[in-house]
Amino acid sequence: MHERILIAGFGGQGILFAGKFLVYANLLAGKEVSWLPSYGPEMRGGTANCSVILSDTPIGSPIVDIPDILVVMNLPSLDKFEGATAPGGRIFVDSALITRRVARADVTSVYIPATQLADANGLSGLANMVMLGKVIADCGLCRPEDLPAAMGKVVPERKRALFDKNIQALQVGAAFFG
Repeated sequence: MHERILIAGFGGQGILFAGKFLVYANLLAGKEVSWLPSYGPEMRGGTANCSVILSDTPIGSPIVDIPDILVVMNLPSLDKFEGATAPGGRIFVDSALITRRVARADVTSVYIPATQLADANGLSGLANMVMLGKVIADCGLCRPEDLPAAMGKVVPERKRALFDKNIQALQVGAAFFG
């Protein structure tokens, strides 16, 4: 296993949280991991992305310039990173916020209305985890039994009340077939 993942969107969408969660879930499974956040100075409303690498072998560099998996939560991120995705890679698009289709024919495109699904299930603000649930289910990126423990590592104490809602959001995304 050696997956290079780029998760991108606006600040405030939980982009960095999603990447950190994915890293902890794989760390618990004994994988080699890397998480490298990047965000504009604007924070909320500015751009945010994170590079995640999951591997069975040591990781030489934390930089993901050619992602195998691209997860985009806004149009500027799709515009910026679509061309960088590896041929044969996968692009996951929040189709509730991004109306254009992926232009490339050499990648697999997955459209999930994550923001709409989150809102419809009483999980407003958790579209990031709905999206990540779909990515994990489709790509087999981690073991289901590691998800609660990983969530316990990344949900801060002041937001403990959101633990169950985050797990529910992952389940909503994993169950989406569209």
